[in-house]
Amino acid sequence: TQEKSAQIIALDEALQELTKIDKRRAQVIELRFFVGLNNEEIANVLGVHSNTVLRDWILARAWLKTQIQ
Repeated sequence: TQEKSAQIIALDEALQELTKIDKRRAQVIELRFFVGLNNEEIANVLGVHSNTVLRDWILARAWLKTQIQ
């Protein structure tokens, strides 16, 4: 539907903006949401602790929500 397409475009634009601000947090969103990796797997890919991934996920998700609404 048109509404779903608009949401996908808004998400893509917000992710592009997040990448400019904090590339790692954007990567966490992409790896979890689009690739389906869990926190441990993302931590291994990015070379950080899983607690860092969790923090990044929480902050990035909150940031995205404010951008998309």
